[in-house]
Amino acid sequence: MTAAENPEDGDELFVLTAAMLTPGQFPGVLGDDYPAACAELGLEPLAGGYGLVFGQDGGGARWTVVTTDTVTVACALAAWDCGLEYDLAPDENCLAASLPGWPLPVAVAVPNIPAPHDPSEEEAGRPPLAPPDVSVWGPPQRRLGADEIAVRWFEWRDQLGGPAASPSSADEAAPVTETADADTDAGTDTAPAADTDTDSDTSPAADATGAEDRSEPSAAAPPSISHSGIRHVLESAEEYVRNPPPPGRVRSGHGGAVRADGPGWSLVARTDDIAFVLLDDAPGEVLPVGRGAALPPLLEALSRLAASTAAAR
Repeated sequence: MTAAENPEDGDELFVLTAAMLTPGQFPGVLGDDYPAACAELGLEPLAGGYGLVFGQDGGGARWTVVTTDTVTVACALAAWDCGLEYDLAPDENCLAASLPGWPLPVAVAVPNIPAPHDPSEEEAGRPPLAPPDVSVWGPPQRRLGADEIAVRWFEWRDQLGGPAASPSSADEAAPVTETADADTDAGTDTAPAADTDTDSDTSPAADATGAEDRSEPSAAAPPSISHSGIRHVLESAEEYVRNPPPPGRVRSGHGGAVRADGPGWSLVARTDDIAFVLLDDAPGEVLPVGRGAALPPLLEALSRLAASTAAAR
């Protein structure tokens, strides 16, 4: 925890944590892409992005300080991730805005000052930011859930059982449905309620959804896919490859992580493994997508798209 100057009223700001707001990295809860996330905070979508600093003033009020000093914020986040101390105090000349409230849940508070609370609208000049209500389901909750799965990928992957798919086993069967309920504290840490397995050795039109394609006719009914909306997600992701979407719709991370979002859906995947899909019209559900034959090249293409978009900035 460090202290900086709050540009809103000159009071000291006790820094609790921070986040990046750039085309390649931003809290997904704010929007499906970088321009939408900036608009949610009333910011111009600068190519270089921003850092978001979350803290409390001496009276305990929550504030989100926006800075264009992204290097300092990135250094602080890297140090904190390694368990190191870092005094985050952005240059006052780089401060872009001071917004009341926090758009994300922050689990820590400053000792020896009043409990965290939002400043009044009269004091702040605008309604305070607030994390999404986890008692309902909608786009912010869906994106918040996808953020959490991206951070805890291996925990979610382990819940499905079986090794991660490798190039030699890309057409093996994979689970295709898992239902989860949103955690009331974080809004994203969900637990599986049911699994339904089906084969995922599929045609290009259906393989990544878990539907099975047979070269010979069969009287048996084809296995059901986990949700009909998955087809739309995969088709939308393929369209992104052909026609690049706004910055931030497709992002990449360490270890082959891929994240894509669109109206009503979020996809979280790794290029060497399966994908998870969350849908606005499937409240609380996390839908695994088997690799099959078409998913691996799609994920590779999305990863290249994210890399080329980042390199162009």
